[in-house]
Amino acid sequence: MKKLMRQAMEDGAMGLGASLIYAPATYATTEELIALSSVAAAYGGMYISHMRSEGNRLLEAVDELIEIARRAQVRAEIYHLKAAGSANWPKLSPLIERVEAARAQGLAITADMYTYTAGATGLDAAMPPWVQEGGLDAWVERLKDPAVRARVAEEMRTPTDKWENLLLGAGSPERVLLVEFKTEALKPLTGKTLAEVAKLRGKSPEETAMDLVVEDHTRIGTIYFLMSEDNVRRELQLPWVSFGSDAGAPAPEGVFLKSNPHPRAYGNFARVLGHYARDEKLVPLEEAVRRLTSLPAENLRLKERGRLAPGFFADVVVFDPATVADHATFEAPHQLATGVEHVFVNGVAVLLDGQPRGATPGRVVRGPGWKH
Repeated sequence: MKKLMRQAMEDGAMGLGASLIYAPATYATTEELIALSSVAAAYGGMYISHMRSEGNRLLEAVDELIEIARRAQVRAEIYHLKAAGSANWPKLSPLIERVEAARAQGLAITADMYTYTAGATGLDAAMPPWVQEGGLDAWVERLKDPAVRARVAEEMRTPTDKWENLLLGAGSPERVLLVEFKTEALKPLTGKTLAEVAKLRGKSPEETAMDLVVEDHTRIGTIYFLMSEDNVRRELQLPWVSFGSDAGAPAPEGVFLKSNPHPRAYGNFARVLGHYARDEKLVPLEEAVRRLTSLPAENLRLKERGRLAPGFFADVVVFDPATVADHATFEAPHQLATGVEHVFVNGVAVLLDGQPRGATPGRVVRGPGWKH
């Protein structure tokens, strides 16, 4: 694995990413992560972690990240910082204290976030990792076994610190939105809550979730309402937090309209500039721009990116601070943000007067270990 890590860094990877609440990454030990992060660090890369818990074991998870940063001597980033589940909302303060203490000791620890109170993932995040071992096909086969289903349903209902159960974290199936199906027959359920679908089918939420995974043969795109707005506002103001949509970039047309992305796909960055910087005045505009541009570029060691400076690539966004705004909602997510007038990528206009130009001047960006 260390050999593969070296190869990846020389191929231009930014570092090591680990999504530790999901199978199979959840099986990785701290020692394994330290060993691989040490390789990334030797090339100037970083360790980016979807931490082992964002809920019941949030503080233990951030302690693990700090330990990895210290022992591997690696820069570390918390992937979409949050405290998930109302019982865990008070843990944000001790988390911030831990990170800032580590930073004061010289460890380069940062975080990123999206500016909403819901996360988006799949129904896999509501089921125990053991049932998913071996991948999607094995998971679906197990869910056809009545004895396995009974055990899974029981574990889905039972609070635990052993794995991250976002169904319990959300608080109720009414706070779980089903937004993406592969099978045409299931697409009419897009935008309904797990509670609504369970009621339609006359089954428990747990049985319904298992049935849907089997019927669609996917993990089902799912939005969980987990966070508090007060915490989102507080995280926004931390100088070491940048902003990431944690989403793809669909177009509001064609096949993309058959599923509902999280509104962050369309709105996250305009929401920072418009709603939180201009309207709520939580951060000065200049600071919001820094944390959308130069901070992530510096964290990832992207050369000559992220600032308007002589010799840098001409990546330029021209927006109107008075009008920039997000419009995507959970109910109607396919709505473009407004207020961005021009965008240049590598010096070529891709958006002029708000209209796409059809130009594709993007190029591969490589991490600090890339061997020419």
